[in-house]
Amino acid sequence: MEIEHKETRTGRRKRRFRFGRFFFLILLLSVVGMATFSVLQYREGSNLAGENGASEDEDFTGDTKDPKYMHIENILLIGVDDDGSGKSRSDTMIVASWNKDNDTVKLISFMRDIYADIPRYESYKLNTAYYLDGVQLLKDTLTGMFGIPIHHYALIDFDNFETLIDIAAPNGVEVNVEKEMSEKIGVTLMPGTQQLSGKELLGYARFRADQEGDFGRVARQQKVIEALKEELLSPSSLPRIPKLAGAVNGYIQTDLTTGEEIRKVIEIMAGGGLEIDKMTVPVEGSYSFASYSHAGSVIELDLDQNKQAISKFIGMPLR
Repeated sequence: MEIEHKETRTGRRKRRFRFGRFFFLILLLSVVGMATFSVLQYREGSNLAGENGASEDEDFTGDTKDPKYMHIENILLIGVDDDGSGKSRSDTMIVASWNKDNDTVKLISFMRDIYADIPRYESYKLNTAYYLDGVQLLKDTLTGMFGIPIHHYALIDFDNFETLIDIAAPNGVEVNVEKEMSEKIGVTLMPGTQQLSGKELLGYARFRADQEGDFGRVARQQKVIEALKEELLSPSSLPRIPKLAGAVNGYIQTDLTTGEEIRKVIEIMAGGGLEIDKMTVPVEGSYSFASYSHAGSVIELDLDQNKQAISKFIGMPLR
């Protein structure tokens, strides 16, 4: 795909990433840096990453917190699919908004086909921003369009997600599969409540070969996050936490330091738990479909209506 670049890129060394499509909010906030883990198991998990672990962190500048809303922290969770050439698109984009006052996390899933105003480039689908210039450009695109401040980021890929799930839940994660699924997901899933392995869970979250398309896929991703939360916070998962913590440290790319991750986990657990709410952008009744020769089929949305919905959802004004 030829893309017009309106300004010469400077200042950042290009790196090759192989990141898939998923969120791992629970892995980031509920597992990393657990204070009571076994050092040997932690090292075993960390060593699993080896050469397949996360690449060097990108240069990233998060937004400064508003003094009136210091209790709200927004983390951009990105899943990126490598097309084999070293260039990737962010097929999963979720902002996790953590309210420290009431111990809730609000997940805002952004549809990848949103027709986006990408700084320094022509308008394209939202998932093209990462393809063009990495995490910072995707962050700047979301902030510029929706006015939502983003303070941190995190990334993971397909293979790493599967490995982490199999460590966290060797007997599988319980999910009620609503229909038969097989097309383009690498596995065949039958209807009914099942214990899904890492590969099967990823396939379930990726499926979109039905009338719901990407809207249905985003809904399934949110459903999987809820199932992961239940699995990881269950007593039976405690013996696996050390190894999982080490693996997460090796597989996830983020601007957060280990010390910051430990502090966040302690704060959440001291508060007594984690409640998750979810929304999808665009919201119902705020969009239409269009097609452009340079971008293909896209979703055009009412920015004001979506900004108002996001602001109400996370409990803070947007820019």
